[in-house]
Amino acid sequence: MIRVVDPASPAGPALDEAAALIRAGGLVAFPTETVYGLGANALDAAAVQAIYAAKGRPPTNPVIVHVHDAHEARALVRQWPDVAATCAQAWWPGPLTLVLPRESGVPDVVTAGLDAVAVRVPSHPVARALIAAAERPIAAPSANRSNQLSPTTAAHVAQGLGRRVGLILDGGPCAVGLESTVLDLTGPVPTVLRPGGVTLDALRAVLGAVRVREARVHDAEARVSPGMMARHYAPRARVVLVRGPLMPPDAARWGALVVGAEAPGAAHVERMPADPAGYGRALYAALHAVDDAGCTVVLVELPGDGEAWRAVRDRLARAATPA
Repeated sequence: MIRVVDPASPAGPALDEAAALIRAGGLVAFPTETVYGLGANALDAAAVQAIYAAKGRPPTNPVIVHVHDAHEARALVRQWPDVAATCAQAWWPGPLTLVLPRESGVPDVVTAGLDAVAVRVPSHPVARALIAAAERPIAAPSANRSNQLSPTTAAHVAQGLGRRVGLILDGGPCAVGLESTVLDLTGPVPTVLRPGGVTLDALRAVLGAVRVREARVHDAEARVSPGMMARHYAPRARVVLVRGPLMPPDAARWGALVVGAEAPGAAHVERMPADPAGYGRALYAALHAVDDAGCTVVLVELPGDGEAWRAVRDRLARAATPA
């Protein structure tokens, strides 16, 4: 069931129903500024396990816990270093997830059995209203089947999960469109585990030294952050990344994502924004459209190489990794 909630005034029966469902151990899909999340009470192990079942998510892939403010985040972690306070002041509410040592009350299923928990404060008004109304921290990975395209609209959620979710709150399309940046604060130097809405340049401007973990974790291993699987964020169509002119593939029906290139013969073409933020906002919706058009292959003109494009290129690379 899809219920519309106005982001300008996120209140009313639909929000009350969603909050009651969270408190009762059910699943609610809801918008954040990044992508739509599939939420459950983060302190209820059985409810979080239901997220994994609905998504077909491997137990080695932890989930992010969404809270209303830094005070609620601190209740879930054993340590709150100065760098965490600095990050919270600079980017919360917003698309930054912090990985910190967990408190014992956080269930193992949330963290893939590891000793660290990923937490963030979303900025979307509907997400914030839901967390406040539920009076619970909400565990919420993206509201899609595991490894498939993340949803940036309520319709994407319904198409991907169907009856696996009890209620979908429709708060409109997501403003960022790519998952949050994940920053590991459990070591001596802050380390980016997944690029996202907060760029590396922005992090370094505030924090100084920040590392990037380039190596991907083997999919059978537990990891401290979501978004570290080799193949992820993938459409049904096979993704081929192209530098230079697009040559028609050996496929009866193919699509293309382009900025400036031509795609003669393509059954479906998505013209992408030339700026990193605009491209990221449009990426998942464009790949959903290619799938909906019945294309079996999608050629993607590679975008820019600069640091601002890191998150976009990360998602494209994972989508193009063979299963």
